[in-house]
Amino acid sequence: MIYTKVSFKITPDNETNREILIALLSQSKFESFDETDDLVEAYWPGEDFTVTQIEPFTEHAGFSIEIKSEIIPDQNWNKIWEENYFKPLLIAGKCLVRAPFHTEYPHAEYEIIIEPNMAFGTGNHETTSLMAEEIMKLDLSGKDVLDMGCGTGILAILASMRGAEKITAIDIDRWSYEATVENSRVNKTGNISAFQGDASLLDAQKFDVIFANIQRNIILRDLPAYNKVLKTGGTILLSGFYKQDVPEIQKVAGELNLQQTGLQEKNKWVVNIYTKQ
Repeated sequence: MIYTKVSFKITPDNETNREILIALLSQSKFESFDETDDLVEAYWPGEDFTVTQIEPFTEHAGFSIEIKSEIIPDQNWNKIWEENYFKPLLIAGKCLVRAPFHTEYPHAEYEIIIEPNMAFGTGNHETTSLMAEEIMKLDLSGKDVLDMGCGTGILAILASMRGAEKITAIDIDRWSYEATVENSRVNKTGNISAFQGDASLLDAQKFDVIFANIQRNIILRDLPAYNKVLKTGGTILLSGFYKQDVPEIQKVAGELNLQQTGLQEKNKWVVNIYTKQ
């Protein structure tokens, strides 16, 4: 399939503004996003992209945006991912993440198949592997699990394989929602319910375990909402931030009567584990 790569240079360029821009653009036809040191890059299916098509989403962004676009010719995306990005990944010697096109890979107790396409969230990021390692330590048998910022659905699928009763997976990005639905089907995990949206979707349902592998500012903003739907005695795993961010996370968690019960680090990224008192 042919894609149009649209590059956005924002001023002022900071983490919060990039997060806002991606959230706004997720409401349009863009299928995936990437970030460089200077740009936010988004991929539009086909050749029909025009700036006017996204003006309703960007005109009230609150910061300056410069836009450039280029056509990406039709390519064998699976081959590109196989050769350059997505290799079979073995996490903690127990969980294998691979694509359907992989032919050589180690055997593992848990095997998760991910359709990459234009994907992100293949398990290679430290925060995903940290979360997966901690999930494999948990007893999820019969538990209700919430996966916020589910991406490609890796953590939700692993939770299902670990015996969770029901998993609710939520992501603001349309592609992530669709990827989670598709990857749940491929992995035959029929107990995952995926939704597109954010913490505003959370209502009266209660969860035994919550995963939130998102960006720090979103966690700080939405942690009260997560805590509201976490059962007393429940566990919440937080990641997507650096070790230097832990004190700020800890301050908000402490105000919510969440007790830290674990902390793991990998290349300055961390997973922070709390129990609701």
